[in-house]
Amino acid sequence: MSAALEIAAPVSRRRVFGVACVTHALHDGYTDLIYVLLPIWQHEFGLGFAALGVLRMLYTGAMASLQIPASLAARSLGAVAVLALGTLLAAAAYLVVGLSGAGFALLAIALVVGGAGSATQHPLASALVSRAYEGASARSVLGTYNFAGDVGKMVIPAALASMLAIMSWRHALGLVGAAGVVLSVAIVALLPSRLGSVAEVEARSAGQHEHTVPHSLGFRLLLVIGIIDSATRMGFLAFLPFVLKQKGGGFETIGLALSLIFAGGAAGKFVCGFLGARIGVLATVILTEGGTAAGILALYFLPLQASMVLLPLVGLALNGTSSVLYGTVPELVATSQREKAFGIFYTGTIGGGAVAPVIYGALGDQIGPIHAIGVVAIVCLATIPLAVILNPYLAPRRHRVA
Repeated sequence: MSAALEIAAPVSRRRVFGVACVTHALHDGYTDLIYVLLPIWQHEFGLGFAALGVLRMLYTGAMASLQIPASLAARSLGAVAVLALGTLLAAAAYLVVGLSGAGFALLAIALVVGGAGSATQHPLASALVSRAYEGASARSVLGTYNFAGDVGKMVIPAALASMLAIMSWRHALGLVGAAGVVLSVAIVALLPSRLGSVAEVEARSAGQHEHTVPHSLGFRLLLVIGIIDSATRMGFLAFLPFVLKQKGGGFETIGLALSLIFAGGAAGKFVCGFLGARIGVLATVILTEGGTAAGILALYFLPLQASMVLLPLVGLALNGTSSVLYGTVPELVATSQREKAFGIFYTGTIGGGAVAPVIYGALGDQIGPIHAIGVVAIVCLATIPLAVILNPYLAPRRHRVA
């Protein structure tokens, strides 16, 4: 019996997929919620921009650094238990800040706890979805799961902003945290506790020929492509406001530009997961990364109005690759190693995205944002030869269980 069929017996594929998508939306929404809160915290606690940057780093730093430990914990405790606990921690962090009258010190601690809780979502939910949908369908389904995170980024911060019109920020944050508590209970109620544990994984992978491990060359190539892709995305977004400003755009134009990029990016994550399942990783990477580089270089030359028209397409290509890459992880690792593999992959890509603005920013200080964004486009093209080298590792399918 295939792994995909085995998981369908104790719990439906759709239930695993639905819980994973809602959890992804909530955690990504929690992460981007901080952007709405930073101006409020600046006024509330009298903070400078450096201190605000530290607050943001505390959440994302904890989230990036604890992906692998979260995946290792799931091997013993089960992915469901760790995922539910992580969701509860992330929710509790916002609840504490919202309902306790917390000062700056407690706020900083809560953000570390919240980031630690959110570290569980990416590796564990991705692994559960990939096991529920083995084979070619895993890539397209993981693309939809990836898209769900973008929905959360749009909906949850917008919901908080709407609540701020009728209540204090602390009460609004308490309600957002309460939603996470409800979800943590739902995760436990809807999914079997042993899902993702050592015993469950070994039982489901028995008899399968597990031909690769997370440290194989194919996986490392995929990881490098993912890091470059993430660095390109963060580097481009860091420079885009300054490029548009040099072209004559004001703050409203910059805000609209970011909305266009994010809308195109959400569509790209959804579409490219299905595209990768049909035409393969190599062809999709060539299309998306080549399109990203071409779009960025076009912005280098185009006037403001034409640049604005192009931005949704740039966003589609810019974010589309990630769905294909995430969806390819299961093809390169053994079933029993997927939590660990996703933990390594997300650590690398999130870390690459965090470091990129610093490196490209230093370059921008030397040559200016317009020229620096051209360098971002050129570095992006390095993913194409890497995808060519990776392609043979994706070709053999004789070891997969139908």
